[in-house]
Amino acid sequence: MPHDFESVRAELELPPAGETDRFPDDVLTEAATIAARGPAEGEDATAIPFVTIDPPGARDLDQAMFLERVGEGFRVHYAIADLGSAIDPGGAIDAEARRRGQTIYLPDGRVPLHPPVISEGTLSLLPGEVRSAALWTIDVDGGGVVTDASVRRARIRSVAQLDYEGAQASFDAGTPHPSVEALADLGRLRLDVRVGLGAIELALPEQEVTAEGDDWVVRMRRRTDVDAWNAEISLLTGMAAARLMLDAGIGLLRTLPQADPDAVAELLRTAATLGIPVADGTTAAEVLAGLDPDLPASIALMREATGLLRGAGYTAFDGAAPELPGHAGIGAPYAHVTAPLRRLVDRFGTEICLAICGGTDVPAWVRSALPELGDLMRTSDQRAAKADRACIDLAEVWELESRIGEVFDAVVLRAGDDEGEIVLTRPPTIATCRGAGLPEGEHVRVRLAEVDEGRRRVVFTYEGTHTGDHLPIG
Repeated sequence: MPHDFESVRAELELPPAGETDRFPDDVLTEAATIAARGPAEGEDATAIPFVTIDPPGARDLDQAMFLERVGEGFRVHYAIADLGSAIDPGGAIDAEARRRGQTIYLPDGRVPLHPPVISEGTLSLLPGEVRSAALWTIDVDGGGVVTDASVRRARIRSVAQLDYEGAQASFDAGTPHPSVEALADLGRLRLDVRVGLGAIELALPEQEVTAEGDDWVVRMRRRTDVDAWNAEISLLTGMAAARLMLDAGIGLLRTLPQADPDAVAELLRTAATLGIPVADGTTAAEVLAGLDPDLPASIALMREATGLLRGAGYTAFDGAAPELPGHAGIGAPYAHVTAPLRRLVDRFGTEICLAICGGTDVPAWVRSALPELGDLMRTSDQRAAKADRACIDLAEVWELESRIGEVFDAVVLRAGDDEGEIVLTRPPTIATCRGAGLPEGEHVRVRLAEVDEGRRRVVFTYEGTHTGDHLPIG
């Protein structure tokens, strides 16, 4: 391809695209030893017909599920790849994982947290293979409330690897895989519960960079229902883990403070200005949950609502529970425990929950790591976010560099006195637009004025309100 992302990799001190699997020799030696071992001892749960749901072609499979209907409620069997039984505390892989923090995904390849021989091989919950897992069992009543949750070590076998689009097609056809037949009902129910708790749920379409022809382009990806329902199972588990930690007085939470009341009030005023109905007593969570993400005003309001989700962090505690344990985006206390192949902190959170449920002491290697884990994750989160944004910005520049002076259709996301923020309908580029009088939440016409690859930036000027047919963003 004529363009690449090597400038982003160099800036963030990531290995070149052809060397993304590069690890120090001692890390690879230790990984080979782990790969040669069989599954760890644990309960035999191989008769449970687990399935995984991931992007097409994924190999680092952290989670597998089997859902049952129990009376008016549900029982969730959720298996998480068991890294704690395989990785030696204080060993080479442990040290390297602490340095990396998480897997970083770029359009031309990922930079994995762990060597692929284990993260995409012997520790991944690949179909047909017996694997070690931390197996959660979570009971949910007919109102969506968790009535019991526990986790133990087990050996499991996934019977199928599903992807989001294929799973969505099966639900649309009324023929979902039997292991996840209850996913739609449980997913919707849990989302309703979280909205009732005040969760700020944003269904914003996401920009993603994909290969098209012989270059990279930016397209908009809308989350499928299956993707959203699947996420609710992970959130349910993280919320159950946080509850265990808080009750036991030890853990590491993912936290986000409640939005300032004035900011919430301003968001509701903005909704009314954009023509979005806001009944008396309606919460911001309820307004956002009811938006149609295909409407320009909805996209503008969701973009505005991201300002309510600031201040995310990690809160470790060993003894007294933290004063502010909640996560405003989720609606309750929450802990990362469901993606240990791709995120460092989950291995430690899982070990805490296993110890609590097993009635044993939290391992010393976990306890001693708690004070530094938050900082390690904050650093890796920042690097991952920078990589994602930089790659999107570069692809936007490449796609538009030959089109200076052209006029495009766009939606105004944010309006200021002399400039604002817009998203083009095609290609779905988020950019600065100069000009007074930008109508927030409306379709407009804009002219491409500047493309700067060095700064990864494109700038438009406001030409006027769009009066023709409105095109979808995509």
